[in-house]
Amino acid sequence: QVQVVESGGGLVQPGGSLRLSCAASGSVSRLDGMGWHRQAPGKQRELVALFTSGGRVIYADSVKGRFTTSRDNAKNTIYLQMNSLKPEDTAVYYCNAVIGLSTYWGQGTQVTVST
Repeated sequence: QVQVVESGGGLVQPGGSLRLSCAASGSVSRLDGMGWHRQAPGKQRELVALFTSGGRVIYADSVKGRFTTSRDNAKNTIYLQMNSLKPEDTAVYYCNAVIGLSTYWGQGTQVTVST
């Protein structure tokens, strides 16, 4: 079994910053990829940022220059530093971990950008 747990969401004003964390634990023999997605009310889940199995980092165009993802391989943990937040960044942020042919999702953490 693999568990994926996100943390760090909350309420922030436009222009502010938040840092999300995501840890994979359990039967994690190796990680082929980890990433961040988000889902706003009434919209489909979309990619935010991810680490590919080859070590590349891919960002959605909407967050380039504002969001940065990093990883701690020893802890099977990734982070998402979100700066210059906008109201349209409001969503539930989900983390996933890819191990072989399986993808494991966390429960999500709410990020609300509002005055």
